[in-house]
Amino acid sequence: MTSPTPAHPAKHTAKHTNGHSKNISGDPKNATLRLVAWETTRNCNLNCAHCRASATTGPYSGELDTQASFRLLDQIAELGQPIIILTGGEPLLRPDIFEIAQYGTDKGLRMVMAPNGTLITDENAKKMVESGIQRISISIDGTTKERHDNFRGVDGAYEGAMRGIAAAKKAGIEFQINTTISKLNYDQIPDILKLAENLGAVALHIFLLVPTGRGKYIIDQEISAEEYESTLNWFYDQRDKTKLQLKATCAPHYYRILRQRAKAEGKSVTVDSHGLDAVTRGCLGGTGFCFISHTGVVQPCGFLDLNCGDVTKQSFADIWKSSEIFNNLRNYNNLEGKCGACEYKAVCGGCRARAYEATGNYLAEEPLCSYQPNQSQPIQPKA
Repeated sequence: MTSPTPAHPAKHTAKHTNGHSKNISGDPKNATLRLVAWETTRNCNLNCAHCRASATTGPYSGELDTQASFRLLDQIAELGQPIIILTGGEPLLRPDIFEIAQYGTDKGLRMVMAPNGTLITDENAKKMVESGIQRISISIDGTTKERHDNFRGVDGAYEGAMRGIAAAKKAGIEFQINTTISKLNYDQIPDILKLAENLGAVALHIFLLVPTGRGKYIIDQEISAEEYESTLNWFYDQRDKTKLQLKATCAPHYYRILRQRAKAEGKSVTVDSHGLDAVTRGCLGGTGFCFISHTGVVQPCGFLDLNCGDVTKQSFADIWKSSEIFNNLRNYNNLEGKCGACEYKAVCGGCRARAYEATGNYLAEEPLCSYQPNQSQPIQPKA
């Protein structure tokens, strides 16, 4: 599995998008769907230590068939033209994955994919191009075979990912590197950035470990709040040192840090100065983004295991507009504890999945945050 999730879903495979919903009142009419991570299958050929789905070799029952998949894309298209991340599990294990990608492309949706890289061949890389896949993400969680394979749970995963990247490049497919940060690779993050540059990636997306699925069993490998803060400050410092697009995912504090650092530097946070980071926010779950499981259950994200509706029983549009959980998440004034008091809640929001895993309350304060709110004027993303 490539993401944390853009598969979680969520896998954030796509280019930076304006994922921020300016909705503070909870009015569903103002919640623009920007990004959907769809777990097309839970089958997987790897056994990753952090996998939110605990995915492994199936089969898994209840997966949406081809026609149900087409209907789902029809329903999503009723709400606009969001980016669709085809994720898993391993999406290339699904035999009709290119039919699904082509159908979404024909509907005007931006189709991207989050494979783990090991199954990419020259043949299916060509099919990605032909079916309209515009970008793929491949996870690299260590700069050596030993580090990556240990994290991914299968010998040869690193070499397989490198072969997959080579095939994607040969076919002209844009790719990004995703990295889940934990104590297992905390010391290698600068080297992973260099590796991504050397491989010819267009972006590096870092994910902070969310202890769900198998991730619960390596919670002792979760970095501390202080290491979290240090890592995100380092990440900010790389903005002007690399040509890669950089995005912090499942790391909402980055959008607070970005504004704190910019203020200290005497800079305004605008699209011109900070790109689309200026108009997005940290946690997008239920506001501009959602996750759809292999059986059609809709969640705020792949890590926040809350059933917001089932596309086999009601329309996706109805779920997106009417889910009580989604509408609670869209009103930032519902946040509790430090998050509720924080002046950065509209640009950060805290990780709702980590809050839920820690407390059972998805509106509780983020457990891995060292910042103390100062009750100043609330800070909003730029329009």
